[in-house]
Amino acid sequence: MTPGARITAAIEVLEIIRAGDTLAPADSVLGDYLRQRRYIGSKDRTAIAAMIYGTYRNRARINWWLDHARSKPRPRTLMIAYLLLVERMDAKQLRALFDGYHYNQQPLEKPESVLADRLAGQSLDHPDMPEAVRGECPGWAEAGLRAALGERFLEEMAALNKEAATDLRVNTLVGTREEAIAALAEDGIFAKPSLYSPIGLRLSGRPALGGTKALKSGLVEVQDEGSQLLALLVGAVPGMQVVDFCAGAGGKTLALAAQMQNKGRIVAADVNARRLERLALRQRRAAAHNIERRPLATERDPWVKRHKDKFDRVLVDAPCTGTGTWRRNPDAKWGRGGIDLAELTALQSEILDSAARLVRPGGRLVYATCSLLAAENEDRVAAFLAGHAEFRLVPLSEAWPGLLPDAPMPEAADAGGYLRLSPARHGTDGFVAAILERQPATETA
Repeated sequence: MTPGARITAAIEVLEIIRAGDTLAPADSVLGDYLRQRRYIGSKDRTAIAAMIYGTYRNRARINWWLDHARSKPRPRTLMIAYLLLVERMDAKQLRALFDGYHYNQQPLEKPESVLADRLAGQSLDHPDMPEAVRGECPGWAEAGLRAALGERFLEEMAALNKEAATDLRVNTLVGTREEAIAALAEDGIFAKPSLYSPIGLRLSGRPALGGTKALKSGLVEVQDEGSQLLALLVGAVPGMQVVDFCAGAGGKTLALAAQMQNKGRIVAADVNARRLERLALRQRRAAAHNIERRPLATERDPWVKRHKDKFDRVLVDAPCTGTGTWRRNPDAKWGRGGIDLAELTALQSEILDSAARLVRPGGRLVYATCSLLAAENEDRVAAFLAGHAEFRLVPLSEAWPGLLPDAPMPEAADAGGYLRLSPARHGTDGFVAAILERQPATETA
């Protein structure tokens, strides 16, 4: 493809996203677009994706410039601004790519031409920009993130706006970390041990993993190091009865199966049956044989009541705003109309309250989100504990030595007893997790 044709493709994808009833995930729309156009080569796909995600990673600052130029943020004007402000094209180069030739975009209309002349040569950042704009923070999340991050607000927002590294979890049902490093090296991929996770690897660059022996054999799974630590906090051991209550496609479920060495029982539960179906193929590849998939009608499914007090460990990785994953999903922060946080936190409390019924006396529940907002984490746990005197919060500093005795506890991760991970400080996605222990039943004479 020519550079102009790549720009046309990127604008078409942005138009498809904009035309939807809801803001569909960019990766989903882009994936569908490319599957329908298999003639587009790998380099072209990479370039198209870079432009699309580039507009989202710089959306607040691009919109600031468009607003000052009195131009509406439509897909075409967003791309024009991106090319001028981020890619640093000059106006002449831009007009040459918008000439209507073959697959190139049509020539600039007069308002677009005025916009191009105004933005050409400008820096993306401007001293008059509000701090939240410079930090690419959406208005709906600003107050909550400022409260959670304090003086680290801009530093963490900058880290959340950078592309995430590729992390792998070594599947110990198939092999060791050393074997995984060697297998990846055979395919020309350099991997080094993760800083905190004893089963993690971090790759250099963003290599193609799909055809590698390590991935196809089930020796490794793509999983952020923070997500690995969350699964390890569950403390699942061979022979236990465990529930992954919001299992999704099962990444943490597979990590739990490896911890349990295929001994005991894991129930992967979720209200999205289609996502659970994806776990079937993954668990076969991972040689995980102790997983039972359990679709739920709602978080209050009758199955939960029937299995009250039956499980040693319950993991609740609750649906959330995903503020901690913006490195991977920069489009998520710009959802149409923002996010109804009150509705979401109410659902989180319902899920936590229902899942807690599964925990036996003496057992533990790990509640977590990939969000940094206290409303979705500390506030939810505090409300839960206020209504469930039989549970206590196990401080991270108390739990870590028994769960991960040979791994260093991340610096400043033990905030108020919770695990709190962030991209600037720890190089992981943003996670907050709480370990909640149900007190053993008191015996009476």
